[in-house]
Amino acid sequence: MTLPRIIPITPITPINLITPIIPITPITMTSDTIRHRLLGLTALASDYCVALENASETTKEEFVALMLDYLPRIYWEFSDIDAGGLSADYGYFSSYVDEDYYESVRRHVEALLGPDDVFLETFEEDMKYSDTPVASSVAECLADIFQPLFNFISIVKESEGEQITEAFMECKENFVAYWSQTLCNVMRALNNIRYNTSQT
Repeated sequence: MTLPRIIPITPITPINLITPIIPITPITMTSDTIRHRLLGLTALASDYCVALENASETTKEEFVALMLDYLPRIYWEFSDIDAGGLSADYGYFSSYVDEDYYESVRRHVEALLGPDDVFLETFEEDMKYSDTPVASSVAECLADIFQPLFNFISIVKESEGEQITEAFMECKENFVAYWSQTLCNVMRALNNIRYNTSQT
C-alpha cells in the first residue's frame, strides 16, 4: 500500500507584519473640485425653490416626495463642502425675498398640505419655557429654508457665477446658525406625512 504524499504547508505570516500600515489622510478638495460642487449645489437649491414656487400645481404626495428627496441632499452638501480654503471676503448681500414673496410661497404650501401642515415640535427654542411640544408649520419651515437658498441662487445668477463662493459662505453661515435645525425638524414632519400608516 502506497502512502499519500505529504505536502509541507508554508506558515502564513500576518500581513501587518510584512506590510507597513499606510495612514489614510483626508482628501483635500481643490478649488476646481469645490467650484464643481458649488455648481451642483446651485442646481439643487434651484430645484428646491422651483418646487416650492410650483407647490400649487402638484399633489401633496408628489410634493412631499420631492421635499424628502431634496432636503437630505441639501443638508449633506452644506455640511460637507468646505470652502474655507478659498479666498472669499464677502460683505452683506441684499435679500431677494421680500415679505410678500415669502408669504406667497408659505401660503401655497400650507394650502397644499391642509391639516398636515401643523406638527408638534420638541426642538423649538420656545420649548425651554414650556412642558408641552410647540405647534409648528411645515409650510413656514420650508419657506424659512427657501429664503436663504433663493438668495444664494440669485446672487450666483446676478453675478454670473463670479460670487458663487461668497454666496455659499454667507448661506452656510446662516445654515449653521439656524436653518440646519429647521431642516431637520421639518424632515420628521414630512416623513410622518408620507409614511404615517394611520392615514392609509
